[in-house]
Amino acid sequence: MKTDLHSFFAERAWVQGRWAHDVLLSVDASGNWCGIQTGTPLALRTNATVLSGPLLPGLVNAHSHAFQRAIAGLTERTSAAAGGVGDNFWSWRDRMYRAAARITPDQLEAIAAMLYAELLLGGYTQVCEFQYLHNAIDGAPYADPAEMSLALVRAAQRVGMGLTLLPTLYMRSGFGAAGLREDQRRFSSTPDRLMRMIDSLQRQTRALKHVNVGLAIHSLRAVDDVAVKEVAAFAARASLPVHIHIAEQTQEVQDCIAHTGQRPIEWLMRHVPVNAHWNLVHATHTTTQELKAVSASGAAIVICPSTEANLGDGVFDYPGYAGVNGQWSIGSDSHVTRSWTEELRLLEYAQRFAHRRRNVAAQESANESSAAALFEGALAGGRSATSLALGSIALGNRADFLVLDAKASALLGVPTDYLLDALVFSSPDAHCAEVFVAGEQTVRQAQLGADASAVWPQIQQDFVRTMSALWRTHA
Repeated sequence: MKTDLHSFFAERAWVQGRWAHDVLLSVDASGNWCGIQTGTPLALRTNATVLSGPLLPGLVNAHSHAFQRAIAGLTERTSAAAGGVGDNFWSWRDRMYRAAARITPDQLEAIAAMLYAELLLGGYTQVCEFQYLHNAIDGAPYADPAEMSLALVRAAQRVGMGLTLLPTLYMRSGFGAAGLREDQRRFSSTPDRLMRMIDSLQRQTRALKHVNVGLAIHSLRAVDDVAVKEVAAFAARASLPVHIHIAEQTQEVQDCIAHTGQRPIEWLMRHVPVNAHWNLVHATHTTTQELKAVSASGAAIVICPSTEANLGDGVFDYPGYAGVNGQWSIGSDSHVTRSWTEELRLLEYAQRFAHRRRNVAAQESANESSAAALFEGALAGGRSATSLALGSIALGNRADFLVLDAKASALLGVPTDYLLDALVFSSPDAHCAEVFVAGEQTVRQAQLGADASAVWPQIQQDFVRTMSALWRTHA
């Protein structure tokens, strides 16, 4: 029988989609919630740790390319090659490849440690790492094919971030291509190599805290039909979460139609047994029928509003997907922002721009609050993205939570029932005072100040050193 490891008391906590008062929360020795009591009498709070502010469950960041943190803010000038026009996703991708071609395992670890610390400070407690940077700089395999993936594991363990590692299959440069371009040489993999890498990673991470392994298919344009079906069958046998980029760009949709006669999601749903383990990243350009098919399959869509805006992808059809009760999660992808409040705010504001009405999320979900509708939607998608018991304060779920800074300017004077609304829609963002993963503190506000532990300054120093090395001749 499991015993309590620790108890926490919060005057306000987000439980079952609303604010509850005087909440006593107990965590067992496995780091899972084992007790949740609202309206707790004073006498029962005696041995609990009293939290300094409102408590929210931690969010899953369902889509990350950690190495792209190294180019955040460095792609916002128009390409000289484009002559000042035509700058788009594909020109951005060429610049991203130039960074990917140079990063070493040690540098990747430094970049990821900085990123994961930032994500924790922003209230994410688990990140799904869509990892396709497999090979050495010259394109040859490392002695351990999982070398780059293990750098990400070390980074996550260093800062206490939960990690769902998704080694990614990447085989060709586009529909019908025979192989990869020279600037994609580090991404090269095959189904057999990917499956062996996953087996190796599972063995090497089995004893580590808060690490699990799934797989990713980069995209239909990057993987042939036979390979897609092969790794899908492997994932099904092992009950692994599966992630795939799909329908992000209109050119991708057009190329897929030209090559297969079908749209990307249409092809996937007809040829692969997609189920609740699948996560379709972006799905920006869809039809009503495709959204219905995704929802009916039990799969989820991973929406990445800040990256989709930054790259000029387009606007996800939130009303259409909400109308068929589709499940979704949130991701920060290229990490131009590391804040889930900004992701949710951008998701809602994009809908307001597109549909010229307010509180779209609230109306489409029959929820009075847009912030609550968005937050609950993002929480629910975390389980699909990770195949873990995450995403809410509920018995048996991992005890991931964040404590808001009650003195943050965005929250001052706000009535309790509107705290989440202010958190999402009032700037500047309210920072987390503390963040806990499996009941253990990973972040405290003091880490940002002069009395910080040695960990945070060293992470910053390592990151600055890495950025200097990467960009010394590219400023």
